[in-house]
Amino acid sequence: MDILFIISSPDCSSIARELARAASRAKVSWAVFITNDGVRVLEDKVFVKVLNDAATAVVCQESWQKYLGNKVCPIETGSQTNHSMMVAKARRIISL
Repeated sequence: MDILFIISSPDCSSIARELARAASRAKVSWAVFITNDGVRVLEDKVFVKVLNDAATAVVCQESWQKYLGNKVCPIETGSQTNHSMMVAKARRIISL
């Protein structure tokens, strides 16, 4: 994968959405790992739709439970182990 977006802040939803769209337009392979209270970006339905173009989209299950509890998660849940594997495969990392 060319780019891994790591999202750990809920304030970056619009920035992450536009970066991901740009990567898709450029036919760049990208993935996203979402953690901490950054899980709140998944409340943005437009952002979630953009994630359909991701090679992989994973949210930290522990963070999801902590911040959004019983809500249905719209993407795959995982752990920091998933995060580590994604970092190892990424050519570039953008942390938001």
